[in-house]
Amino acid sequence: MNRERLRDIVLEELSAIAPDIDIATLDERARLRDEYDLDSMDALNLLTALHRRLKVDIPETDYARMQSLRDLLDYLEPRAGG
Repeated sequence: MNRERLRDIVLEELSAIAPDIDIATLDERARLRDEYDLDSMDALNLLTALHRRLKVDIPETDYARMQSLRDLLDYLEPRAGG
């Protein structure tokens, strides 16, 4: 899966969980929890939704590595396959 398609999917799932975030102006490097007020439950729901949609296992030990949209994409891209 190419990065642009993966980005679209992540943003769709993020929008479903945090509809107040303006996806059009989202900074890929900003920490989602700090800049966009995602709480721990929102973050968990996002990772669970991405796991279901992309069929990618995301171990709990890796959660801390995914702080920003860029982090999510960097993590998911090699694992998302075709």
